[in-house]
Amino acid sequence: MSNVTNRNTLVFPALGGLYARLDTVAETLLRVVCGLALVTHGFPKIMNPFGAVGMVEGLGFYPGVVWSPLLAATEFFGGLLLAVGFLTRPAAVAATIVLLVTVWFHWVTQGQGYSGAEKSILWTAITLFFAIRGGNAHSVDARIGRSL
Repeated sequence: MSNVTNRNTLVFPALGGLYARLDTVAETLLRVVCGLALVTHGFPKIMNPFGAVGMVEGLGFYPGVVWSPLLAATEFFGGLLLAVGFLTRPAAVAATIVLLVTVWFHWVTQGQGYSGAEKSILWTAITLFFAIRGGNAHSVDARIGRSL
């Protein structure tokens, strides 16, 4: 679906065709990069699913032996799901929740304010976008004709 609706509203109307051809590609690239970043961040946690018990309990999530593996699975497997665009919305909702906790952690718990939470805020905005939008034409969801 093209977001370029009227060439007359563009600063450079000659680029309208390029924008129309690349908008789905750019959205797909953003989803894949987001998913792979989550996989990369979650990989050490999935290798040691109970390694974050102290951290999650320090944030108030008890019992840590439950929350630590859930965090690992959400980041690693949720990232894989986002990257391929399968169950895109549920995976993105789960990632958004995790990222909102990281915003709270950096901004409030660590007292770092906006500068400490900035990266988490940006990633939260990206995952929220896919929670609302879902996968696009270049997703497994679209290939199987399903979208939650």
